[in-house]
Amino acid sequence: MSNRGPSYGLSREVQQKIEQKYDTELETRLVDWIANQLTAAGAGQEVEKPSPGKQNFQEWLMDGTVLCRLINSLYPPETPPVRRIPKPKAAFAQMEAISLFLTAAEVYGVNKVDIFQTVDLWEGKDMAAVQRTLMALGSEAVTKDDGYYHGNREWFRRKAKGNRRSFTEEQLRQGRSYIGQQMGGHRGATQSGMTGYGTPRQIL
Repeated sequence: MSNRGPSYGLSREVQQKIEQKYDTELETRLVDWIANQLTAAGAGQEVEKPSPGKQNFQEWLMDGTVLCRLINSLYPPETPPVRRIPKPKAAFAQMEAISLFLTAAEVYGVNKVDIFQTVDLWEGKDMAAVQRTLMALGSEAVTKDDGYYHGNREWFRRKAKGNRRSFTEEQLRQGRSYIGQQMGGHRGATQSGMTGYGTPRQIL
């Protein structure tokens, strides 16, 4: 990967395990989606796709410009979450752009556990985590179904929607006074068969 030297020993073993999680088929799907999404949002302007390969995928995304444009395309044009995309010439500007995307993705609805770290992309440390974030973003966009998603809906899994129930105040009041059966109860209980305390048990 670019921007860092070779790893050795244990760190190399860890990096190899991380790299094994990278999915080349998923890379193709994500590139197609991002290109379709940006082309549709950019009034028909074609988006140049990277050549296949993890390093090319990283270099395509690492300045943060594509990512910021992607998250903006999921909102109405007049209310983009990233209003000013940093010019990606300096390293700090590229990392700032990536950070802006990550913040906006979390606000959009992507779970924090599914969001990669800036160094995962900029230094190429964990591109599988980058794929995971983009998949979660795509799933969220398909689930929202608000007209801003562009692409094949089969590319992402639609998230299950919560089954919200509403109860009246009377039902809630009854529920608070009800004792669950697993907590025990005295329904139908009698003192039949019981003996006084200290009395020896009679065996007939």
